[in-house]
Amino acid sequence: MEPYDFDTIVNRKNTMSLKYDAVAARGIPEDCLPLWVADMDFGTAPEIRAALAPWVVQGIFGYALPSAHYRAAVVSWMGRRYGYDLNPNAIVTSPSVVFALATAIRAFTAPGDAVLIQQPVYHPFKKMIESNGRRMVPNDLILDGCTCHMDLVDLEEKIRRHGVKLFLFCHPHNPMGRVWQISELQEVGELCKRYGVTVVSDEIHADLTWTPEGHTMLCQACPALAQQIITCTSPSKTFNLAGLQIANILIPNQKMRDAFQAEKAATGYGEENILGLVACEAAYQHGEDWYQALRTYLMANLREAVDKLNQSSMVKTTMPGATYLLWLDLRNTGLEAREINRKLLQEAKVWLNDGRMFSEKAAGFFRLNAACPKQTLEEGVARILHTFR
Repeated sequence: MEPYDFDTIVNRKNTMSLKYDAVAARGIPEDCLPLWVADMDFGTAPEIRAALAPWVVQGIFGYALPSAHYRAAVVSWMGRRYGYDLNPNAIVTSPSVVFALATAIRAFTAPGDAVLIQQPVYHPFKKMIESNGRRMVPNDLILDGCTCHMDLVDLEEKIRRHGVKLFLFCHPHNPMGRVWQISELQEVGELCKRYGVTVVSDEIHADLTWTPEGHTMLCQACPALAQQIITCTSPSKTFNLAGLQIANILIPNQKMRDAFQAEKAATGYGEENILGLVACEAAYQHGEDWYQALRTYLMANLREAVDKLNQSSMVKTTMPGATYLLWLDLRNTGLEAREINRKLLQEAKVWLNDGRMFSEKAAGFFRLNAACPKQTLEEGVARILHTFR
């Protein structure tokens, strides 16, 4: 395997980076270390950059469509990673998973319909439901320190009582890094099948699963529900390609696929970003070695950060089952969430995601992005420990 460089610190300031350049707009001190939004401080695989170079030299960036080679690369990746036999015709490209969530909400529900989510969860879930005039129904996760489990009794009760039409499911879970077990997935699938609930399964973090059993797609765990599932995937988290705006939405049901495509067209979004298509195809065809090296580096980062942070009596965390995101419990500080956040920003000079953005019930929790050079992460952890001894 070719050695790859994840240690070099790249200056991302003044590069139109949301992660680094949004400080003024969001009222964040300039000298804060950004360990918040989920993109990585690593250059993408050199194999991807090599694939992009001829297109940049050519200089023609016209309208584009995914080719048969593109679809074959996605099919191959899903087969190698998950043993999933994907029909290439089931692939619908999208600029992002969040765009796909909004599209599915409009395609499969009507204004006022109930859409269920499990909070705390990636905040655009709630935002897309409410901004599209639907009714958000929470099936709150039961928090157990820095991990969680589902309340399946409440899930059935909420589905039945509210007539839930659509379930936005986060798998693996963001922000808590929980990998759902096959038995849990099957129970979810059985309930959704019984009550006729369509499921959008956001599996964008699936490639970065650390548990020995790995990731099982919802549609694999629940084959009887497969025709009611929309699976959202993307190379953006795995290969740090979010800015190239490409996601692959897997919809095996032809009628549902047509409805999704029609709603996508109604937004005015047409052809895909040509560089996103090129990058995704190269990632899935030639990015395996870089991907495996990245996994090794991220696991070492996560383990070291967990070990160090847990030395503090005020900070608790655990190794996530998936993602490069650590879920920190700072409730032992005895401070209110607002004051903890102030101390992180003003004293520790570290910018994390406040847990309240995922749910008010997550007050006192914070999300830390460990996808950065080891030196950067060590500095961030040291700052947190200095402030919360």
